[in-house]
Amino acid sequence: MKKLMFYCQHILGIGHLVRSIEIVRGLTKDYQICFINGGEVIKEFPMPAGVEVINLPAIKTDTEFAELQAVDDALSLTEVKQIRRDKLLNIFDQFQPNIFMIELFPFGRLRFSFEIAPLLKRIKSTQGATKVVSSLRDIVVVKPHKTVKHEAKVCRYINQYFDMVLVHGDPKFAPIEETFTRVNDLNCEIHYTGYVVQQPPKNPVFTAEDKEILNSKKPLILVSVGSGRFGHDLLDCVVNTAPLLEAKIPHHIQIFTGPFMPESKFQELQTMIGNSKNISIRRYTPYLLNYMQKADLSISMSGYNTTMNVLTTGVRAMIMPFTGNEDREQSIRAEKLSDLGIVKMISPDDLQPDLFAEKMINHLREEPSKISFDFAGVEKTASLLNGLGMQEQAA
Repeated sequence: MKKLMFYCQHILGIGHLVRSIEIVRGLTKDYQICFINGGEVIKEFPMPAGVEVINLPAIKTDTEFAELQAVDDALSLTEVKQIRRDKLLNIFDQFQPNIFMIELFPFGRLRFSFEIAPLLKRIKSTQGATKVVSSLRDIVVVKPHKTVKHEAKVCRYINQYFDMVLVHGDPKFAPIEETFTRVNDLNCEIHYTGYVVQQPPKNPVFTAEDKEILNSKKPLILVSVGSGRFGHDLLDCVVNTAPLLEAKIPHHIQIFTGPFMPESKFQELQTMIGNSKNISIRRYTPYLLNYMQKADLSISMSGYNTTMNVLTTGVRAMIMPFTGNEDREQSIRAEKLSDLGIVKMISPDDLQPDLFAEKMINHLREEPSKISFDFAGVEKTASLLNGLGMQEQAA
């Protein structure tokens, strides 16, 4: 069986990890897979059976462009970098993959060049024995004043080391040229795969609380903010809005805060909820898609994976993009979907309980709009990688 080594570094949210694992799940029948996770481990996060998972000493950051931090306080960032660099090279030497697939780099994660550049040089020394593939989401994020310098670096890396770029999006909705202007300067294969979407777990193990909510006939309002490092103002507003809704419409509000929400904030929200009967709060569920399928209204940020869940389930949705540090990715996605009438876009000015309650009730009365996107990202990724392997054999 062919071997594939997949590198994923999530530092802020968990969207990169979720998308990467969905891709890996679709490759298990064709490849022996070694998955390298460079971010914080989420204990409840389900990994595909048969995949070897190696967790590097984790690195995180508090914002997209802030300084990197070692998760383990016992080690300095310098020590963690050295350990990770050496470990990656050793893993590659031992595993000897036919394909090395890396999530986002070099379009993002250039701060991890300290470990990725030596690995790419090692791979290049194999003289084509290992093909290198970049796994890229639909929208590229970079600070506007750094675009020219950033794109030049991307071109150098791609043209020196990469055999293929896979864009996990639909060009009819978000062509990569809109956020990366030098596509024509990349000297490798570039393919759109369609969007990578999650599938409901085949054998879910629901808790009693899951079963009660998912089997209830009461309308469900689902609220989620990805990893939980951001979106706290949105959650505060929903919690403060809940008492206003309780007497107006039948419903239950289920909040998932995300696994990385600080404990102090989680406890603050629990205190704010008090004895309210129409709202409950939990950190994380591996069954968010099941909740999305049940929901009458989804309120969330506009990250890639949550947005795909909204689109594939057709649920009514109110979304508020993350806009910190000049990060335009979620805003671009949300604005496009809002213009198509698929979602209602939320701004910080909307986060006033009276106004927010009115918006929620009005949106619940509307029929959700639907549009057809290419959602075959997992299947097309597998097909394109298999084609790359056939080219290798022919050569």
